Amino acid sequence: MIWFGQPEAQECSGLTEAGWNVRVAGGDVCVKVREGGGMVALADLRQGDAHLLQAMQQLMTDCPSVPWIALIPLDMPARRPQVKRILQGCRDFFSAPLDLPRLLVALEQAAGIPSRGAEVATDLPELVGRSAPVAAVVASLRKYAPIDLPVLITGETGVGKEVAARVLHRLSIRAMQPFVAINCGALPPNLVQSELFGHERGAFTGATARRIGHIESAAGGTILLDEVGDLPLDAQINLLRFLQEGVLQRVGNSRSVEVDVRVMAATHLDLEHAVAAGRFREDLYYRLNVLRLQIPPLRERGDDVDLLAHRFLERFRARQVCAASGFESVALRAMHRYPWPGNVRELRNRVQRAAVMAEGPLISATDLALPGDTEERDLPAVTSLGVFRASAEREVIAACLRECRFNISECARRLQVSRVTMYRLCKKYQLELRAP
Repeated sequence: MIWFGQPEAQECSGLTEAGWNVRVAGGDVCVKVREGGGMVALADLRQGDAHLLQAMQQLMTDCPSVPWIALIPLDMPARRPQVKRILQGCRDFFSAPLDLPRLLVALEQAAGIPSRGAEVATDLPELVGRSAPVAAVVASLRKYAPIDLPVLITGETGVGKEVAARVLHRLSIRAMQPFVAINCGALPPNLVQSELFGHERGAFTGATARRIGHIESAAGGTILLDEVGDLPLDAQINLLRFLQEGVLQRVGNSRSVEVDVRVMAATHLDLEHAVAAGRFREDLYYRLNVLRLQIPPLRERGDDVDLLAHRFLERFRARQVCAASGFESVALRAMHRYPWPGNVRELRNRVQRAAVMAEGPLISATDLALPGDTEERDLPAVTSLGVFRASAEREVIAACLRECRFNISECARRLQVSRVTMYRLCKKYQLELRAP
């Protein structure tokens, strides 16, 4: 690997001990790199040396196939054109103090060296899981965090969209600045403009003093517009103007205020359908949908249910006195069979309630209010026609799932049914929701 910058002694020795041949490009920035062969470049942006920045850009141009990893300070001016170009060319980034174990994993992945696989997905404490869907989310979070562009976070209610937004903020160069989350669906319709953009004294009845809006209060940091699909159309127009020009107007004031803030939006709605129905502005949708992050539902995360359940129980035991310290095997099987319509939020609530209800050290399926083991029943055969119809329907759904690689949303679109209907049919016909 080649390190553009001045690594500290312990950083360089740690990489060397792990088997990496570290070549430092310091004072003499005229370097030649041979593409391939596991070569990785590390952009150390902590010094901000102009000559090094120029050398990095030149190498990115000359050797576009070389993967890059960035090491950045928390106060780095990411809007500088040179810095922005380098960040956009990096696949991962790190801030001080350097997390050497994670850097080693990132280097192995960049170089195409087999690493610890699914364990990488658990290196963010806020995101618990080892499943492939969670690993994909983690990879996207690390890729999106240094890029100062809007992010649209989608997913069902309760999957953890705000958690993902907070991780993005924590990993970004804005981490030391405010993070403001506002639930657009909870704003009174007549106060949406005031809440988001602020107002001047006397702007309307009851406005006895100037008020800074949520967007302006997040200046320098990040704002999350949760349930952005619930914004009224007039507020959507002003939000679009802010995204386009970076300025806003407080209610009752014609003067524009420039605000530097990264905007993230989250929704459980299908915004494409909302645009088609005229409930959401198409131009605003495209402004928000620059970087897209889809959070998977809990039922698609396999054994992550066990990990999350134990984590929620541990956290509850740390705050409250309870007898429960684990789960019965029947309860674990029941959690795997349950479709979790409320996702992670529902699992947390059920575990906490079960911890209170349990009378012994192990939580049962009954404590979780979930059905325990039951005998599998054959499909009802009322008539021959009913049997053949059910059999044909099952085969069609199974074939569609295989063709869509078990993507429930895509399968639902092809069969022209809702996702809820798809899950109901899969449960009815005992079809797996993931590849065997």
